[in-house]
Amino acid sequence: MTKWTSELIPPAPRIAVDHMGNGPLVVFLHGIGGNRTLWHEQLVAFAPHFHAVAWDARGYGSSDDFEGPFDFGDISADLIRVLDHFKAEKAHIVGLSMGGIIAMEFCGRFPDRLQTLTICDSSEGLGAIPADQRRDFIRSRQEPLLAGKEPRDIAAEVARSLTSSSAPESVYERLVEGMAALHKGTYLKAIEAVANVKGLKLEEIRAPTHVVVGGLDRLAPPSVSRGLSERIPKAEFSIIPEAGHIANIEQPQAFNDIVSGFLLRHR
Repeated sequence: MTKWTSELIPPAPRIAVDHMGNGPLVVFLHGIGGNRTLWHEQLVAFAPHFHAVAWDARGYGSSDDFEGPFDFGDISADLIRVLDHFKAEKAHIVGLSMGGIIAMEFCGRFPDRLQTLTICDSSEGLGAIPADQRRDFIRSRQEPLLAGKEPRDIAAEVARSLTSSSAPESVYERLVEGMAALHKGTYLKAIEAVANVKGLKLEEIRAPTHVVVGGLDRLAPPSVSRGLSERIPKAEFSIIPEAGHIANIEQPQAFNDIVSGFLLRHR
């Protein structure tokens, strides 16, 4: 396997990226319980045609921790730093789960910096549901950690909820490893941020958009993703059979073929 290059993009909080290849920039954004290592198969697969980049969002993986809330405006500004670092006027943005929310937020804030938008196993967050239900969601996810548990203590249970019943044990183990490496403070802040997302203006998205979902995703099922695609003008919609919530890990070949095919048509 050809090795990617790792670097930290300043200023603080520095953003850790792995990247390889040459061509149009494509940036892969991980979910709330992940990090850049979960995109390594994609870096190798996309590098022959693209400059493929996977990041750790601020407070994740090898990126710096930060003060204050997990604010999507700040996250979008971090993504601009990544594009500017690689001297890219525009980029293909591929976001999974929370990464999809980040990508949609970025599209609303910086529409001129997107070549394409790919939303994988994602949703609009929980901002549209009643406030008491949002509070219940936040409390249920944060309670074990606020009571003294660490991310590694909840990793096994969470990882099982992300995979399909047919997923190889190696997929489950990778997700557990990713969850165990979470920065507890950032994870707590990210839970609240995702739960309170609202006001995504999907009907105003003009970048070529592809909505992709695992057919066995229980957290953001195909019906949710199809709803996203129906609200975004001219969006394409694809289902990856036999994949759960982390489709790029469970079915990497199918994921790579579907996503790269779309990007190559919009280079």
